[in-house]
Amino acid sequence: MQLEPSWKARVGEYLQRPDMRQLSAWLRERKAAGARIYPPGPDIFAALEATPFDAVKVVVLGQDPYHGAGQAHGLCFSVQPGTPVPPSLQNIFRELQRDLGIPPPDHGCLLPWARQGVLLLNAVLTVEDGHPGAHAGKGWEGFTDHVVETLAREREGLVFLLWGAYAQKKGAVIDPRRHRVLRAPHPSPLSAHRGFLGCGHFSAANDYLARHGQAPVDWALPPLAGLAAP
Repeated sequence: MQLEPSWKARVGEYLQRPDMRQLSAWLRERKAAGARIYPPGPDIFAALEATPFDAVKVVVLGQDPYHGAGQAHGLCFSVQPGTPVPPSLQNIFRELQRDLGIPPPDHGCLLPWARQGVLLLNAVLTVEDGHPGAHAGKGWEGFTDHVVETLAREREGLVFLLWGAYAQKKGAVIDPRRHRVLRAPHPSPLSAHRGFLGCGHFSAANDYLARHGQAPVDWALPPLAGLAAP
C-alpha cells in the first residue's frame, strides 16, 4: 500500500508502527481466507492520492466504505461511476440543490470534488462485502486520526465538514480559531431531516474559502458521459 508522496512525507511513518503492520497482516489473512474486501487494494488510499496535502481546502469525514460490490473506491460518500447513488449521497445532492441550486448529477462519483481540494476521508479505510463496520477497531482509526491531526496542525484556513456524531468526535482535535468547523447531523435517511437538510454547508464553505483568498469549490459534478477517467 503506497501513499501519495506529499502524504507519505507527513504521515508515512505512522504506517510503520507495529499496530499498522499488524493491521496489514490481518488484511492479508482475511483476503487469503476468501473475504471480499472493499475498496480494491489500489484504492485504499485513493482519498490521499486524489487530494495531495497542500491541495486540501475542505475535509469531509466519513465512517467506513460502502460494503456492496462495485461501490467503494476510496472516497467517502462516493461510489464508482455507473453505480446507483446511495441514500446518504442522494441527501447530500438534495442539500446541494437547496443550498446552491445545483441539480443532482446522474452518478455518484465525487472524484471531481477531490481533485479540487476536497479530501473525502473515511475513518476506516476497508470493509468486507455485506458487513458494514467489519474492519472498525482494527487500527485504521488511529491512522486517519493522525491524518486529521496533521492537517489541523500544519495547515490553516481549512473547512471541515463534520456530518454526524462520529465525524464530530473525530474532529474534536481541530482548532476552530485556525479552521472553519461546520457540524450537522449525518445525511443518512435516518437523520438527514434533523438538520442536515438545510445546513447550508456548501455555500458556507465557499464563503469561507473566498474570504481567505482561496478559490471556491465548484460543487457541480460533470455528467457521467463527461466524467474524466480516474
